[in-house]
Amino acid sequence: MIQFIPIRTNHTSYPFVEQLMLDSFPLTERRTEKDQREVTDNEPRFKCMLITDGTLEIGLITLWQFPDFTYVEHLATSPSVRNQGYGKQIMLKLTELVPGLVLLEVELPENELSRRRIGFYERCGFTLHPYEYLQPPYHAGGEPFPLRIMTKGTEIFTLEEFEKCRESIYRYVYKYIP
Repeated sequence: MIQFIPIRTNHTSYPFVEQLMLDSFPLTERRTEKDQREVTDNEPRFKCMLITDGTLEIGLITLWQFPDFTYVEHLATSPSVRNQGYGKQIMLKLTELVPGLVLLEVELPENELSRRRIGFYERCGFTLHPYEYLQPPYHAGGEPFPLRIMTKGTEIFTLEEFEKCRESIYRYVYKYIP
């Protein structure tokens, strides 16, 4: 049975989560280890969760909980369990645990891999939106990266709602004020 276990850096499984983050995301798509530990231990909006199936550590998910929505920042499964149906189970568990509007970022549908990823999220009930979105850089001197937002938990997601969510993500997740 899939479980999401909130953890801090002193949890015995944090090394698994940290290594999976390092292996799954290049530095341009994540914080440094030091900054990630700081957010994990001290940011009240942020939740770092170990994903397990019984005693098996299978992945990680990081979330930011805002009053009007939840933002999925990172999601990764261990290479040893990929292509075994865990992705769909994880997304179902996420929507069980997180009521209301859920947002995540996806790459533009410009190649087969990104289209497959978008298709996966669509099969999990998410909707791709056409609004232009630039992911701010995680590090000084980095470049913004064009992405799209997908949502679940609302029938209509207006441009005004998108802009309000984007403002919160920019301010709190990326510490970026345009």
